[in-house]
Amino acid sequence: MISSLVSRASAALLAIGGVALLFAADDILPRIIPGFPEAGAWVGQLLAAPWLGVAALNWLNRSLVIGGIYGRPVVLANTALYFVSAMVLVQAARRPDSSAVVGWLVVPFALFAVVYAWLLFRGPFDRDLERQR
Repeated sequence: MISSLVSRASAALLAIGGVALLFAADDILPRIIPGFPEAGAWVGQLLAAPWLGVAALNWLNRSLVIGGIYGRPVVLANTALYFVSAMVLVQAARRPDSSAVVGWLVVPFALFAVVYAWLLFRGPFDRDLERQR
């Protein structure tokens, strides 16, 4: 099922980012944000909590058909998370002193924002519905 692949990939992206920020925020954030104080690592750890939570939500719903009326809370939560994240990353990437890593992070977040918006407004992929029958 395509929605299963989307859920698994989303869970992997968020889990990797969440674990990295939870345990190494003091190393990661100063490298990608110029002038970021090491004492502000708690901000990265605070961001890790929702990422890990949504990763767990996606992992637990990986076997369900999502989109349209199916799994609407999961799809809506992911759409909001990825859309807001993509917009914030685009703004950060436009700054002249931004790291190239920020620019590369825009790609997966924007891609997931589009996929989850598609699922929210269009409904499940046709192959998922055929397999469910």
